[in-house]
Amino acid sequence: MREPEPNDAADLERAILGQGPVFNAQEVAERTGVPLDEARRLWRALGFPERGLEAAFNDADAEALSTLVGAVRSDVIDFDLAMTLTRAVGQTMARLADWEVSTLVNRVDELAADPDSGDGRTGSALWLIDSFKDSFEDLLIYVWRRHLAAAVARVEALRANEEDVTTVQLTVGFADIVSFTELSNRLTEDRIGDLVELFESRCSDVVASQHGRVIKSIGDSVLFVSDEPVRAYAIAEGIINVVGRDPRMPDVRLGLASGSVVTRLGDVFGPPVNLAARLTAVARRNRIIIDAATAALLPEDEFETRPMPARPVRGFGLVEPVTVRRA
Repeated sequence: MREPEPNDAADLERAILGQGPVFNAQEVAERTGVPLDEARRLWRALGFPERGLEAAFNDADAEALSTLVGAVRSDVIDFDLAMTLTRAVGQTMARLADWEVSTLVNRVDELAADPDSGDGRTGSALWLIDSFKDSFEDLLIYVWRRHLAAAVARVEALRANEEDVTTVQLTVGFADIVSFTELSNRLTEDRIGDLVELFESRCSDVVASQHGRVIKSIGDSVLFVSDEPVRAYAIAEGIINVVGRDPRMPDVRLGLASGSVVTRLGDVFGPPVNLAARLTAVARRNRIIIDAATAALLPEDEFETRPMPARPVRGFGLVEPVTVRRA
């Protein structure tokens, strides 16, 4: 397989962005009438380094900056809110782009290895980009709108109950692969990558099926939330069934904790989040451990709960974990 030519990266960037770099930061600021300092702050908020006097921007960059700053100048949002939204978009899109590229790179290699194509890696990548980008952009907008509608519905439901929309009562779940460090040392890089991807996808499927939300995946663990403790238990139970009880997959441990949680920038914060993670250290393999608050919320006629001996939990002092199973 041939190595990329020096101009391959530039060709790929031009194919994705639709135009090569023609402006430096100062020129973009002048074209849009945005102070250079504000333009640089927004660029950093997107997750990109400053480029100095280097030509690194094109017409699309200038148009995006004008659109964003136009919303600020029309009093739709203020600059601080624009920074927050820009940072959220930047972080989300950065992860999506990494995920997309790492997923498609094997397909590029397959196309490049086809003796009938003769395109090499760059030609194959250019063909794939041209064939895929428009449909993926359409999908991206559709999914964003769907999630936006769901998020708005959650906020409106909270407002209807006169609740603080940033502080909510949730059951937080933490699913953790047992002995992940040991697994990482034994498995090949490809195998550990496949295992993590399969773990995340199976957890996500279970969470979605029970109307929960995956907040984030951290390699060997998945953090999820649910409005209903019974559904949170069903999620934990489902993850054990599709991961821990699959002989091809590692064992897992689940912790659930309930209480007041602060939601911000797509993440959740608060004692239940930390306690759910701590409880996984208490759980046995393929078992669920909950806190007393969650135990009190589960219907007594459907679940059997049993307090365990109190033990020190980092950040919480003595905690009495609770074992749970369906009655």
